[in-house]
Amino acid sequence: MIRTLAWIVFILGGLYFLLPLVGMAEFSLRMRRGEYSLDAYRVVFADPNFWATFGYSLKLAVATIVFGVFLVMPTAYWVRLKLPQARPVVEFITLLPLVIPAIVIVFGYIRLYNTSSFLPLTGSAVGTDILLTMGYATLALPYMYRAVDTGLRTIDVATLTEAAQSLGAGWFTILGRVILPNVMAAVLSGAFLTLAIVMGEFTMAALLNRPAFGPFMQLMGANRAYEPPALAVIAFALTWGCMGLMQLATRFAKHERAKG
Repeated sequence: MIRTLAWIVFILGGLYFLLPLVGMAEFSLRMRRGEYSLDAYRVVFADPNFWATFGYSLKLAVATIVFGVFLVMPTAYWVRLKLPQARPVVEFITLLPLVIPAIVIVFGYIRLYNTSSFLPLTGSAVGTDILLTMGYATLALPYMYRAVDTGLRTIDVATLTEAAQSLGAGWFTILGRVILPNVMAAVLSGAFLTLAIVMGEFTMAALLNRPAFGPFMQLMGANRAYEPPALAVIAFALTWGCMGLMQLATRFAKHERAKG
């Protein structure tokens, strides 16, 4: 009885989430009156702004992932190895982006880094891109930190560090050639989550007036009928693809550890 009830709840929950997506996908195929077609998707892919904004957000996503790894990896490693008492403080700091709205963060950036400030990052396209990358890294910080920290929990950090030091390795060598390969699956999980966040983010890119994918989706949604659902399907496919790659990376890591 309990098992049947659990399956009923599971099916109802799945329908609750899947039916709107199915309806949206079905509507995106109705651009040609009276029949299903992929015309909306052809229009989206033929739009040069789609590729320009998609490429721009993809570049920023890569930059955000690289910056996030360089920021989070040494921090999580050092906290676990030398400063376990600082763990609650660090976890609290990394959770702040979940409770502080993105619009508050970006208005703070504009206020602090405008053209009349001591560091006028918003005065140039490159400076604004750097500022936007830092903002994306802030939004992705809770997910990246927890992914890396979870990966560090699965290995004996102290023993690996002592073994590497006994062989004469420095801190950079230990991090880059000993610790990082052992938590690569966790880092990839954080990277894929960061990619999904950056590709769909709207508030920061719009208020900083940058040609990102999120504002492009909003602009198309305000002026078209069938193309916005097609764009939404593409965005969902990208997110699901990231989640699938994350699962593959995790399974591959478990398989490698089992073989070892």
